Amino acid sequence: MTTFRIAPSILSADFARLGEEVRNVVTAGADIIHFDVMDNHYVPNLTIGPLVCEAIRPHVQVPIDVHLMVKPVDRIIPDFAKAGANIITFHPEASEHVDRSLQLIRDNGCKSGLVFNPGTPLHYLEHVMDKIDIILIMSVNPGFGGQSFIPQALKKIAEARRMIDESGRDIMLEVDGGIKIDNIAAAAAAGADTFVAGSAIFGKPDYKAVIDAMRAELAAVKGA
Repeated sequence: MTTFRIAPSILSADFARLGEEVRNVVTAGADIIHFDVMDNHYVPNLTIGPLVCEAIRPHVQVPIDVHLMVKPVDRIIPDFAKAGANIITFHPEASEHVDRSLQLIRDNGCKSGLVFNPGTPLHYLEHVMDKIDIILIMSVNPGFGGQSFIPQALKKIAEARRMIDESGRDIMLEVDGGIKIDNIAAAAAAGADTFVAGSAIFGKPDYKAVIDAMRAELAAVKGA
């Protein structure tokens, strides 16, 4: 039986009261806190670093899922592990040695994974599946919150699901970008089990109502 996980992205939260925001969204039913790190180099935006991760860590017991949109990646991986991250993912194009970066994440006690932009092929996975705990499929081009879901991502989710199933390994399949109540079921049907949602949750007055509605959509897929 598939376990579905909702992972609100704090990129869309109110940063003036971030501790309260993460507590509230976990109380509302979130399974994971998604933490977007952008460097104004690999992507055209600048967001948050290890100090913010360290600051929110005491506020929640759920895993913190750090998505590194930075280049290079190796220098900052240990900092986020020390700051309380549980999962660290990065883009293969941002690492000179993908295998080494994945191992570095694991050596620092975190689950490791790769992130695939809409235009990035999945072939990077072929030789490193033994070091992968999570695959993140971007359904928007990274850099900014509030973008619209790119439908072509459903094919890539399905392809990644096939690779996971053929590997026989226990690997999470996450999707990030434009996920809302009205498209989460399609992403689940394609094979995703973990769903990042930013503005769809933090942009609404009642976080629990949104998460409950998403779970209802996912329950319908599970029951199909």
